[in-house]
Amino acid sequence: MLGPMTTRDPQALQLARLAGLIADETRAACLLALLDGRAWTAGELARLAGVAASTLSEHLGKLVAGGLLTEERQGRHRYVRLADARVAQLVEDLAAQVGPAADRRPRTLRESSAGSAMARGRTCYDHLAGRLGIAVTDALTSRGLLRQDTGFALTDAGLGWFDSAGIRIDRPGRRPLARACLDWTERRPHLAGVAGAALCRHALDAGWCVRIGSERAVKVTDSGERVLFELLGIESSALR
Repeated sequence: MLGPMTTRDPQALQLARLAGLIADETRAACLLALLDGRAWTAGELARLAGVAASTLSEHLGKLVAGGLLTEERQGRHRYVRLADARVAQLVEDLAAQVGPAADRRPRTLRESSAGSAMARGRTCYDHLAGRLGIAVTDALTSRGLLRQDTGFALTDAGLGWFDSAGIRIDRPGRRPLARACLDWTERRPHLAGVAGAALCRHALDAGWCVRIGSERAVKVTDSGERVLFELLGIESSALR
């Protein structure tokens, strides 16, 4: 007697394949590194992950084939980056579920300093995160420029603020204008989406923030502290 017939759910199969792509420590390390929004060479990622270049190349091939990364070649160098903002959101959301390794002490002073810098301020793909990202999000909200009661949404005053601050917002296509992104160090949402990306881009271009180290950490400059206080009333103590 035949048992009951079963039908495989194609979506379940696709989800399992996606989870399998991420469920590898080396590939996960690459995805986290690429959250800085920049393109990395295969050699740089191999050194970061502590594996041979040939091993890393195999992992990158799987991530590219799975649609999580895109690649381009310049001369003999192979560069990869996250495929798009949706992939970045997926990686950051998953990282937020595990948070920082609270039970693991930094092995060196350099590692401790790097961790402190990442918690203080960093880029999350193309928007600001860490205490810096939370401080900006809170300031926008307290001034009625951003609403969080029914999901993240810029108010009319918020749109006007971006315009008056000289921060150009490209009108969204499928990407939301404002989106909440759970911060994996602060455990609270910070501003993402088109507006978050525009603010981060402007902060870096205008010299409000500068990148430090080889990871995603950013530091607010002296001029950035003055501007953020003038525009949003953010005290410098909240940025350190």
